[in-house]
Amino acid sequence: MRVERVVGTETEYAIATGDGSRANPVALSLELVRAAADPARSRIHWDYGREDPVNDARSGRLPRAMARPSMLTDSPQAALINVLAPNGGRIYVDHAHPEYSSPETTDPFQALTYDRAGDLLMAQAAARAGQGGEGHGLRLYKNNVDGKGACWGTHENYLMDRSVPFARVAALMTIHFVTRQIFTGSGRVGLGSEGRGSGYQIGQRADYLQSRIGLQTTFDRPIINTRDESHSTASTRRFHVIAGDANRMDLPQVLKVGTTSMLLALLEDAETAGFDLDALLGRLAMDDPVAAVRVVSRDLSLKEPLALESGRRESALEIQYDLLEGVCQAGAALYGRDGEGQPAWPGEATGRVMELWRGALEDLDQVRGADADGRMGMTAQAGRLEWLLKWQLLEGLRRRRSIRDWADPRLAALDIEWARLDPGHDLPSRLATRIQSAVSPEAVEAATDQAPAGTRAWFRSRLLHDCPEVIRSMSWSRVVLADPDGDEGQALDMDLTDPTGHTEADCRGLLEHSGNIGRWLLKGEGRDLYC
Repeated sequence: MRVERVVGTETEYAIATGDGSRANPVALSLELVRAAADPARSRIHWDYGREDPVNDARSGRLPRAMARPSMLTDSPQAALINVLAPNGGRIYVDHAHPEYSSPETTDPFQALTYDRAGDLLMAQAAARAGQGGEGHGLRLYKNNVDGKGACWGTHENYLMDRSVPFARVAALMTIHFVTRQIFTGSGRVGLGSEGRGSGYQIGQRADYLQSRIGLQTTFDRPIINTRDESHSTASTRRFHVIAGDANRMDLPQVLKVGTTSMLLALLEDAETAGFDLDALLGRLAMDDPVAAVRVVSRDLSLKEPLALESGRRESALEIQYDLLEGVCQAGAALYGRDGEGQPAWPGEATGRVMELWRGALEDLDQVRGADADGRMGMTAQAGRLEWLLKWQLLEGLRRRRSIRDWADPRLAALDIEWARLDPGHDLPSRLATRIQSAVSPEAVEAATDQAPAGTRAWFRSRLLHDCPEVIRSMSWSRVVLADPDGDEGQALDMDLTDPTGHTEADCRGLLEHSGNIGRWLLKGEGRDLYC
């Protein structure tokens, strides 16, 4: 059981004009994507050929004629809506939002780095778009709701063993996604899907999760998404998660990815560890998870018990302790225990995630039951819990301005200001001394241009740097290059199905020989190795 696995994130950003004037969000998104395009790479087509958004993990493929148009994300459009990012990621227009998909990464800390790199790439593109003569500039916001009924996504993707029955995945992850928001939630002013209820809640997505399980992502949103589009080998599944918040703080983002990765590892390794997973699922299965996700989000006391199918009742914090203990029991069975009685986890990243998970629950123990005055004084905990820090900022404004009603527009304005993306100048940047970081600005800057060395993203990025002029098309799992002999009717079709192949280590020999992997391939000398 390790936290290391291939993971990636997708972030849809809210977009607006800099001067607040009315504008079409699709037009603004197209403007930003065009500004993100490097002229040398803008002519490269995104290859939709291997995408399959209507394949359902439960029951096979949904007929396309039965799918809503918003589900058919593999339909290319005439406008420039796709840009290949130099780090191996993708920038594009998704419905009415600009979106960044990170390159494939190998652990939660690397996933955080490339998520933050996406923020920087998008902010830089927005700044360039603002210099393009339109006269209004662009503003980006990293959040999930507009307070008027609209919601957009921050998705996670995890590569896992396909042999694990999907019903088991859904059962365990439902429990986790309902309750993990107590340490991953980014906080929200307003209650209800249109934000008309007066109050503050822990999670941004809670009011928009309307069903237990389903293939859809933009309507009747499920807690568990069943899209079975792996972009990988037949033995693996890409578990696509739509139930998370957009995070501006590091530790909630690391824990969002890290705890989910560890629970997927529990699903994969429970039998080997002799761990009774069915007993855990039977004990923690929720009577009504859709109702429970709202209860958890609105319970700042962290005490509200949730009704379980067994007839028992537990709070979200108690359930998270149960999940943590289950992972630790299985880990100890596999690796033994260290001098402090904790599992002797293999690898630094796994040990750090497990320490952060336990630390987050201990922080929440301090928050549990505290009144408003008590929560206001929790400086250390707020530096690790995003919803708590945002609440402190809002509550401080309420007290300074004698604001009684949470529906006051000044609170909504501060909530939105927290989400505004302007690196170095935005609110999270100005509060950096109060927030515990997990990645350096230098690492984020480097990640905007260079891909992770341990996944196929490295190879795509290297081609984009070496020879963009001969790349015909690119996707996560395939690259098509022009024929090395100049035959317009032929092409070099390169299969990148394995996300852990075509890494820097795999290609080291080519680099030592030529220093330019693209030129080497175009000469045909790497054809057998990479086709």
